[in-house]
Amino acid sequence: MSTYFNFSETVKDASEAALKRAEKQFEKIEKIAEHNQQKVLSAFIGNRVDETDFNTTTGYGYSDRGREKLDALVADIFSADSAIIRAGALACGTHTLAVCLYGILRPGDTLLCVTGTPYDTIHSVIGLGGKGKGQGSLADFGIKYRQVDLTDGDRLDYAKIEAEASDKSVRMVYIQRSRGYELRHSISIAEIEKVCEAVHGANPNAVVMVDNCYGEFTEEKEPTDVGADIVAGSLIKNMGGGIAPGGGYIAGKKELVELCSYRLTTPGLGSELGATLGFNRSLFMGVFNAPGVTGQALKTAVFAAALFERLGFKVTPASDETRHDIIQAICLENSERLIAFCQGMQKGAPVDSYVAPEPWDMPGYDSKVIMSAGAFTSGSSIELSADAPLREPYAVWMQGGLNFFSSKIGVMLAADEIVRRNLL
Repeated sequence: MSTYFNFSETVKDASEAALKRAEKQFEKIEKIAEHNQQKVLSAFIGNRVDETDFNTTTGYGYSDRGREKLDALVADIFSADSAIIRAGALACGTHTLAVCLYGILRPGDTLLCVTGTPYDTIHSVIGLGGKGKGQGSLADFGIKYRQVDLTDGDRLDYAKIEAEASDKSVRMVYIQRSRGYELRHSISIAEIEKVCEAVHGANPNAVVMVDNCYGEFTEEKEPTDVGADIVAGSLIKNMGGGIAPGGGYIAGKKELVELCSYRLTTPGLGSELGATLGFNRSLFMGVFNAPGVTGQALKTAVFAAALFERLGFKVTPASDETRHDIIQAICLENSERLIAFCQGMQKGAPVDSYVAPEPWDMPGYDSKVIMSAGAFTSGSSIELSADAPLREPYAVWMQGGLNFFSSKIGVMLAADEIVRRNLL
């Protein structure tokens, strides 16, 4: 056990039991990580990446060879016709998703979300509940929204999805792969494939878009391998490998990515310009490291699930479940445990370990939110972090971990804080 951290006997015993319980899942995760690392390495070799691709451009950024090669590389990784990957020009995951929505949808179209209510920060983009009204939401432009909720058994309702998608006004069917602040399951590649088959059969003109945040490299295939028309995500989650300083990516059918590029810049210019300002090397390195780092984050999630199961808490997914994203939800049942968990995890962060996170009114959220995040890149959730709104069911959503050994300490410190405050 640790030479440098003084854990309670309760947490030390739970940790040893958790490691034993996690062994089989760790083996599966390492096989997936190896497969995906081979895929990424093959794409690097196939695209003839060389040192000159790391050069920078300024101004308009015309003929930026590194930028163009990065786009081609990401397209290959996702078995897509085309791709865009940008740091800076794409500010975050929500911005990247919004670029896709505004780029593809037109007035009179219907956006159909088939995984229930989407993540909080996208509400203002869509115009849900009047949010974003007058600020340029999709609703302001006459784009309608409907959704299909998951069944009471936490399953996709394929029959209803097919029926709703058959409406010819439905231009886009939207799948949020990860759970957001919900205790639902994350969506698997097999489920995405079934949705694509149902939608394309019912409405060949409908575009299936996947919000792939937190899901990249958690399985051997990506949504675009199984029929999704376009996929998007953040570079401070899985795809950036803990190295990309920010940004996002979009991959899919050529004509759809091109429409998105016109929203990213302007019609007529698209992805042909945009100075990379020295980010190319970090993006290449981030994408290269992404499969291995995602594997470390998955192992951290499995360990956390096993440890908190041992301590008597409900977790989702369970430690022995197959995973489709890097997020681990732990039901802590009250605000005191929730705050203790986040403050304990913060003590194990390599950055800002000395601060104590407190709940606050975070922009884009309906409730006060507490976040534990001691990251080298601000807001990076491929680095070990945990966050939660202070509302029922008082679950914490934990994700990330650049390496398992350090992240394991962070999880144990979160548990130890609960124990030491006599909250177990």
